[in-house]
Amino acid sequence: MAVLTPRRYLTPLIHVLMWGLFGLTFLLFQPLTGRLTMPPQFWLRQALMFCVWVATFYFTARVSVPRLLFQGRTGWFVLALSATTVAVLLFGKFLELSLNLPALMNKAFEAAAGRPRLLSGRPRFDSMSLLTTMFVLGISTSITVVQKWQTDAQLRQTLEQQRVSAELSVLKAQINPHFFFNTLNNIYALTLLDGEQARTALHRLSRMMRYVLYDTAGGLTLLSQELAFVQDYITLMQLRLDERVTVTFERPEPIRDVPVAPMLLLPFLENAFKHGVAATSASSIFIALRQPTPEVVELEVRNTRLPLPATDLAGSNGIGLANTRRRLDLLYPGQFTLLVEDHTPANEFRVHLTLHVA
Repeated sequence: MAVLTPRRYLTPLIHVLMWGLFGLTFLLFQPLTGRLTMPPQFWLRQALMFCVWVATFYFTARVSVPRLLFQGRTGWFVLALSATTVAVLLFGKFLELSLNLPALMNKAFEAAAGRPRLLSGRPRFDSMSLLTTMFVLGISTSITVVQKWQTDAQLRQTLEQQRVSAELSVLKAQINPHFFFNTLNNIYALTLLDGEQARTALHRLSRMMRYVLYDTAGGLTLLSQELAFVQDYITLMQLRLDERVTVTFERPEPIRDVPVAPMLLLPFLENAFKHGVAATSASSIFIALRQPTPEVVELEVRNTRLPLPATDLAGSNGIGLANTRRRLDLLYPGQFTLLVEDHTPANEFRVHLTLHVA
């Protein structure tokens, strides 16, 4: 059974209130004379004109504006409004003549004034009907245009959110799978040497895969979970390093948990292990995660610049710094600073990220 929400009845309620106010203003309108008694034909004419104005409102809102104005046919739209106005005025004049309303109204005024009233031979122009019709057409057009603008704005926002979500999904999916396969091969080799360490490494890899596949599905994760993922990544990467590579990892103690985008820090680590490790020369990788305030997270990654080609331990198709900056732009617009130094005085490549996650 469908659940009925108040929002479903919001627009009909507004229409009922609007036409109720309109009816009180025009249907019950009569000249302000204390002893004047209006003939029944007057009320019939008012009721029929009220129905005509209601029909005019919805005809303009559902037909004229969508099919002419919104289609760029402005000239035809103005012509349609003019024709609608003339038709309503002619219908009002037809009602007056059919109901013999001028003569009946004259008698009512004579009875109220206590003396005969001279009838003018010239046809009376109904300025009140003209102003009312123009008012109805103006309100109908304005409301329809505003609703169209709101609908288009909401649609653009929805499409932009879908585009951003799709782009983030693509960027997130580019996290390098080579790491998992290479780590599995290392764990397999480690089972021949140290079964206990191999089981521990396998547990870390399983925890990382669970984090990637399930814990990050909601779009945000806690800083402590992201930090645990980073720690597991570094520990498993060290299984493939020898004594020539020094890895230093600094982390805040204690951690003040805040929500962050998942796997946002991993590309910077991948880049360091990709370019900062060589098979024949000593090198170092420095990773520091700091939290100066609960709402600010800083990441600093430095790796040695090697004269020889690096040993790409992280694979060859990681997400890359350019795509990482793009992901930051989408997730934290105006809330981060990313500094990249290609060659520091200490002959290192350095990345420094400051992220405001409030």
